[in-house]
Amino acid sequence: MLTGLLLGLTTLVNAQAAQSAETAVPPNVVLLLVDDAGLMDFSAYGGEARMPTIDALAANGVRFNNYHSSPLCAPSRAMLLTGMDNHRTGIATIPEVVRNEDRDQPGYSMHLEDGVHTVADRLRSQGYATYMTGKWHLGSNDGELPVNHGFDRSFILDASGADNWAQKSYMPYYEYAPWFEDDKPADLPNDFYSSEFLVDKMIDYIGSDSADKRPFFAHIGFQAIHIPIQAPAEFTANYAGVYDQGWDVLRQTRWQRAQDLGLIPNGAAIAPRPPSMRAWAALNAEEQALFAKSMAVNSGMLEAMDFHIGRLVEHLKATGKFDNTLFIVTSDNGPAGTNPLAVPIFKLWMGQNGYHHDIERLGEPGSMAFIGPEWANATAAPGDLHKFYAAEGGIHVPLIIAGPGVTAREPITSLAMVTDITPTIVDFAGAGSLPGERTQPDGKSLRAVLANNAALTHSPTTPIGMEVSGNSALFLGEHKLTRNSLPLGDGQWRLFNLAVDPGETVDLANVAPGLFATMQAHYSEFETRFGVIPLGSQFDVARQLQSRVVGTFASRYWWAITLLALALIALLVTFIRRIRR
Repeated sequence: MLTGLLLGLTTLVNAQAAQSAETAVPPNVVLLLVDDAGLMDFSAYGGEARMPTIDALAANGVRFNNYHSSPLCAPSRAMLLTGMDNHRTGIATIPEVVRNEDRDQPGYSMHLEDGVHTVADRLRSQGYATYMTGKWHLGSNDGELPVNHGFDRSFILDASGADNWAQKSYMPYYEYAPWFEDDKPADLPNDFYSSEFLVDKMIDYIGSDSADKRPFFAHIGFQAIHIPIQAPAEFTANYAGVYDQGWDVLRQTRWQRAQDLGLIPNGAAIAPRPPSMRAWAALNAEEQALFAKSMAVNSGMLEAMDFHIGRLVEHLKATGKFDNTLFIVTSDNGPAGTNPLAVPIFKLWMGQNGYHHDIERLGEPGSMAFIGPEWANATAAPGDLHKFYAAEGGIHVPLIIAGPGVTAREPITSLAMVTDITPTIVDFAGAGSLPGERTQPDGKSLRAVLANNAALTHSPTTPIGMEVSGNSALFLGEHKLTRNSLPLGDGQWRLFNLAVDPGETVDLANVAPGLFATMQAHYSEFETRFGVIPLGSQFDVARQLQSRVVGTFASRYWWAITLLALALIALLVTFIRRIRR
């Protein structure tokens, strides 16, 4: 009798648990992607910017200290939104860098290719409402926009960046800023500021139908802190004097802070400043003031973004949706070291498009602000190099997850990859494979690690490869095999133990030749499996980008260049005639 009673109680409990699981409300998901923010740019990771909203999410959730993305924006976004390696998605690199001879090859089409499903596709099939605002950069031809890839509503920019105050391009590669609402070209309001507008639009989408009881997926791709860095003056003013000591001091300060916060082991070495980069002391006082103001704008832009994220959080709290919302906050790659003024044609283009680089108005409407390679290398601390490169400064970025099913605890130190985000969201949402699906994600769900039910997401014996424009990495346990292209790299393979050398200062290739050979073999397998096109050790990513930008500018403004050339020839002829007289 007792056995029968226990059996009956067990059956009842199991039935109730099953019924509870079936009726549990799936969480809303908010995926916030910052552009070009390094590991320590977030204040939760020791950065100088004031970011109380993201700090609160970090305090009530979990930080990942060993999360890696790709070194460039579009590949990272493709991997983030699909869970697949970038070469499988069609976004092997970015349109501004891809070689002409590669455009017809599988994986290099520069749009999401047939059979590639986004996390929005998966969640919408599960009954979610799906929305996106902000940077897309994954294609805008017929069938390539977010509405063609699972999003119910969207207001997006299909470019690597754009002005934050007006609807205009930020570099000669683009003739204009291509914004779209749903499937149609869109215009921006006169009072546009990117972070404010993207949050406003998302609040409109989420609250557009109060009777809609569906869970929602909301993805915002912020323009902060991509070039041009721009922020309202009141936010920039909060950082007056903060960066006056320069990039050499900041890199050392962040390196020490990384040790204090447990981001790296105490005493772990930091890579020196690359020889091509200037020492802060080599600048004159005027130059130092201009670059210090640039970093003040950079932090002001982060604070402004956080302020507007706070408005989204308050809206969700006011509508009773906050408690059941999973927040994921991360960056697409490390800090941008681009100095557009180093390209002579850029100054000419700036003058034609209403941009200035004046210190007094830096960050405000009409300004072209950037931090440049030295600040990027400094803010990438404790990693080496910056965006574009597969060194830690280019791919080791912050990740914060908070919400239902996530218990606040110490930072997670196990390896996590950008391709793990979609599987994690799908896991929390209870979404399965799509009908007839053949392309499964390459990443793995982080949910077990988040719940503290597992120590690792990826087995230390499983190699994980990555490649973007000749910048390559392969992770195997604590070790990383990496190769960085010109100009800051040399196209040569190196081996590092990130557990003790996160700054990538000691090459172990000759110390552990067996492991080096094994990891090279794993990378070759990765290259073959995913269709990576080898670019060779002499490929220069900066030169390729400059060539594409200048070539596009020349083809678009050939008539103006021709007239200028003719005018110069006329002046030269006149000058020669006068000399002869």
